[in-house]
Amino acid sequence: MSESELWCDVKVLQPAFRRGNSYQSVYARLASADAFQQLKDSLTANPQLTVSAMRAPEYYGSQTETLQRIIRTIGGIIALLMGVGAVFGAVITMYTAVASRTREIATLRALGFGALPVVVSVLAEGALLSLVGGVIGGAIAWAAFDGYETATMNFQSFSQIAFAFAVTPALLGTALTYAILMGLAGGLLPAIRAARLPVVTALRQL
Repeated sequence: MSESELWCDVKVLQPAFRRGNSYQSVYARLASADAFQQLKDSLTANPQLTVSAMRAPEYYGSQTETLQRIIRTIGGIIALLMGVGAVFGAVITMYTAVASRTREIATLRALGFGALPVVVSVLAEGALLSLVGGVIGGAIAWAAFDGYETATMNFQSFSQIAFAFAVTPALLGTALTYAILMGLAGGLLPAIRAARLPVVTALRQL
């Protein structure tokens, strides 16, 4: 039940809000979870009732749809902007790495290594660096926000709603996947540049 409630006789409260004989919500505790579908079918099949039967988690979820949409939209925009910045940072980092290893890359090419192994090596380095960064970021997010509780206004019912952040293993896995993908995207152009590096020109730097 809600933390802020006022209990009174329903026949006294209904005329005050001009509700007549109607009810906004009715809570029922069933004998088992399997009995819900039977109750729902019996309620919806009754022509005298206009009711929508749902489980408590579904009801509270429907009450926060607008809030969830706002949070997800703002979070998605922020994540997109930060992702673009991370990709540009990876591009600059990998270009610097390729420029500092021109002699090593030229030596490998002179020894017979093709363009594909060079591309793979640069991409692998970018993915590894992004994985390390993702692990550090995930650890910071878990330490700072896992279980963090806050509250905001429910724009549908104009009541305060409290919730807690949960940094789950599934979210961390998704974040690491995106981090690796951004590392690969940021290392692609430097990898192509390293593969196209003229061997003769690079060897002159030895």
